[in-house]
Amino acid sequence: MTSLLPGPLVDDTWLAERLDDPRLVVLDATALLPSPRHDGDYRSASGRAEWAARHIPGSRHADLTGDLSDHDAPYHFAVPSPDALAAGLVRLGVGEGGAVVVYDNGGGIWAARLWWMLRAISVPAAVLDGGLQAWETAGHPLASGEDTEPAPAVEPVTPAPRPGLWTDIHEVAAISSGERPGTLVCALPTGGYDGSAPTRYSRRGHIPGSVSLPGRELLDSEGRVLPGPELAAKVGTVLDTADSPVVLYCGGGISAAGAALALTLLGREDVRLYDGSLEEWSKDPALPMER
Repeated sequence: MTSLLPGPLVDDTWLAERLDDPRLVVLDATALLPSPRHDGDYRSASGRAEWAARHIPGSRHADLTGDLSDHDAPYHFAVPSPDALAAGLVRLGVGEGGAVVVYDNGGGIWAARLWWMLRAISVPAAVLDGGLQAWETAGHPLASGEDTEPAPAVEPVTPAPRPGLWTDIHEVAAISSGERPGTLVCALPTGGYDGSAPTRYSRRGHIPGSVSLPGRELLDSEGRVLPGPELAAKVGTVLDTADSPVVLYCGGGISAAGAALALTLLGREDVRLYDGSLEEWSKDPALPMER
């Protein structure tokens, strides 16, 4: 990690003091994913209009529904190949030798998602704790309007993929059936885990053998990550430190990224994210679901 970033999480004061640093690129990763009104009610959209209305000065919108996802995958928000991700970053002004601070206005999960994507190809990145709300509450200035200038020309990032940060349906199935070691963790709200709430996917419930650790419960009422001791206590009620690897999933790998950030802050290095999550898993009627 470059010395420019103190860790995976920065606060609004830290960012405000460095907003003019040419090595730092600030990205708004907001996307829209409304709660389902009934089973199968999947709606998602770019958050660019929200960014254009109110954003941190100098930031750019990173579209997780656009060229920062793999549209050839059989599920939404799929992580693109390392080279495709690097190409998308160039268009945002993120190049070799720089660092990224990511934020959103949706509770931090979108920022965590992009942070995990960047971490997986060894691009130095951090999440703004509390996102746009924390920035605005602290009295920092806001900007509005679309980009008036193109992103500066930069040398493309050379992706250096880190093994073990992503996993797939095959490993998840093996852990679920007990054929491989590991702990499956569902980061959906309780109603999504137990099947009592409508799902935007094919079937309700969770992957057999998984435990519940709602990503939103790892944040305080203002959207900041819980303080270390409180976070450790919350996670410790669900995860034994010996359970390895920890494989996180949710509906589409978004809330799971927020939990991945929390676990990383606690020092866990054995965290993996199941990119397809329940959107992919629930589509296959041969794969079991529990309610």
